[in-house]
Amino acid sequence: MTSLVNFSIQDEQIGIMTLNRPEQVNSLSAGMLEEINQTIQEIKQDESIRCLLITGAGSKVFCAGADLKERRLMTEEEAKEAVLTIQQTFTEIESLPIPVIAVMNGHALGGGLELALACDLRIARAGARLGLPETGLAIIPGAGGTQRLPRLIGLGKAKELIFTGASLQADEALQIGLIEHISLADSLMNDAITLAKQIAQNGPIALKEAKQAIHSSLDHNIHTGLMKEYEAYLRLIHTKDRIEGLQAFQEKRTPHYRGN
Repeated sequence: MTSLVNFSIQDEQIGIMTLNRPEQVNSLSAGMLEEINQTIQEIKQDESIRCLLITGAGSKVFCAGADLKERRLMTEEEAKEAVLTIQQTFTEIESLPIPVIAVMNGHALGGGLELALACDLRIARAGARLGLPETGLAIIPGAGGTQRLPRLIGLGKAKELIFTGASLQADEALQIGLIEHISLADSLMNDAITLAKQIAQNGPIALKEAKQAIHSSLDHNIHTGLMKEYEAYLRLIHTKDRIEGLQAFQEKRTPHYRGN
């Protein structure tokens, strides 16, 4: 039986999770969500992984969101549970301690964009379209879109995109900060891996503390945020990686961080 989610490790430090339903535009079936959650648990247990890439199989669609064919056969109660499962899965991705990059190999509409929003960074294929069209279906984004999009691009622009259901080309998405990078299809994965390597070469504990400090402070005032930053910094003082960083700087060499 073909796996709905493929997982591999590049250069011993970079995880690559691939949604593998290209004929179904990588839509999130119950089976795929189960495999995503299993993969997340495996990643949490593997201390060697310092950065995660999430992409889709094929060349047209990153992820089309919920499997609407499956959804049409559900009762109202089953539909409620399915929406909650997707939301919780994306929260699990967002909560991973390591940096996560959405490698958007094609269009990302609805839940597909919400998946990307749950990642730390987003790199999209040139020509890909991104949007949250749910209001056109008489529903709303239900997997974090109403919460994460305003935090990323600002309140007014997020409201415009959600209220109109309009989609953006990748270059437009770049201009408003919805994505961080655009790449041509042939170089997309290589560019994403290059970015992941740049991240993974840094102190792994520092990366985790930086991510936690940023996320934990989003809903607090700056004074509380600064205290959380200071607490995170204090947790790094005693690490061997910090000493290695100082020594490597003094000796003008590349540091070798071990995550301790």
